[in-house]
Amino acid sequence: MANWWIALPFPANSAINRTVTKSRPESVQVLNSAATGSSSSLLPDFNHQDAVFSSASSILQDAIAAHVFPAASIAITHRGRLVALQACGDLVYTDDKDKVGGALFWSHPLRQKPALSDPERDEGEPKGGDFDVTPATIFDLASLTKILATTTMAMLLYERGLLDLDIPVAAIISEFVSSARIPKDARRQEVTLRMLLAHSSGLPAYERLFLKAQSRDELLHAAFTMPLITDPATRAAYSDIGFIILGAALERIAEEPLDRFCQREIFGPLGMIHTTFNPPPESRKNIPPTANEEGCGAGALARETFNADPSSANQQTRSTFRGRIIQGEVQDENASVLGGVAGHAGLFSTAEDVAKFAHAMLQGGHPILRPETVALFTRRESAPEGTSRALGWDTPSQPSQSGKYFGPNSFGHLGYTGTSLWIDPDRQLSITLLTNRTWPDCSNQAIKNVRPKFHDAVVEGMEKSA
Repeated sequence: MANWWIALPFPANSAINRTVTKSRPESVQVLNSAATGSSSSLLPDFNHQDAVFSSASSILQDAIAAHVFPAASIAITHRGRLVALQACGDLVYTDDKDKVGGALFWSHPLRQKPALSDPERDEGEPKGGDFDVTPATIFDLASLTKILATTTMAMLLYERGLLDLDIPVAAIISEFVSSARIPKDARRQEVTLRMLLAHSSGLPAYERLFLKAQSRDELLHAAFTMPLITDPATRAAYSDIGFIILGAALERIAEEPLDRFCQREIFGPLGMIHTTFNPPPESRKNIPPTANEEGCGAGALARETFNADPSSANQQTRSTFRGRIIQGEVQDENASVLGGVAGHAGLFSTAEDVAKFAHAMLQGGHPILRPETVALFTRRESAPEGTSRALGWDTPSQPSQSGKYFGPNSFGHLGYTGTSLWIDPDRQLSITLLTNRTWPDCSNQAIKNVRPKFHDAVVEGMEKSA
């Protein structure tokens, strides 16, 4: 097992500091001030991380030994400082290395493994068994895409007066009500963008659209025409389908693809230089794989149960849809057919980049959003009754994956691959946890027990050291 590591902060002259924002010219000043260490930048402070977070670190290392997940990377911010940046584990479990080593990204047709004797071989490339994970490791964020990209894009468009939360989805996506493929249903006219954000639209949680859609347009059309399963605004039910539709609606409002908008308006201004959809081939070799889909036959088995009914023990979760190891490409099959860019999944990032985003949220959205916008979107909705959902975000319920210490004003989100971000504005605390718990398949749900214990250990360690 790899040791814990500390990553150095990114250099001030990195490429992100040369980014130019098209519609927010003031962000150029933000980037320059961040490079010089202004109050808006996240300052590293690792002096006490080994002592303060030793218990939390042990929980993750024990989880890796117990095969809960092969790899973990964390970032913790507190009162404007990055107080922990650590990683442990390997790309895959130790007993998987010999079995899958040749099938990892070295065998991808876009990049062949260089000869060991090649004198110009990059020193950072794996050398015969180098599967180590470091704080610079990029993970598939899965549904953290919903908050870092899609919801934040909605917040920005809302601020600029381009998005009305209560406008019907049909006003933007006419196919939502006009397609001949769906029966007449007057309820569809009632579904609003707010309902998509709050997961109260009446749409189903998940559908294997990738089994019948061969292209992005076909899959989007299948999502647009998905029948409602409940009346709108009567029940909160987490829905990937709703966020696929939301992502498409935002693209139509902005007249720009989701990935391009987010790169310019969110990731660039926040200095998230390792955050992207569709990581380039040269970076994929160091990204933890999220699924082994090698096998015979076409099709895929169910994977929605982790969101819909995690307690079900009789669900098959092995997918063989793509017939290969999934490494450096989005694990979600629907997002894969959508080209790796979708409202519900597809984003890749490091723990430090996610921490930079969390830091901005703790600063009231600065430098990309206004405090009142952050407050609106992160406040728990009053309806439907009993919901824990805010707009795009979730809030702690009982029991909560955030543990027992995150307060009533906290907000966060989980990702299917084993990722999470929780933010407590009262404590001025954020905790990012990235794993690849879906390796080699999606059957292992033990992270549900590990994650709250880890969060509790972080808070308890900080309180003891205060």
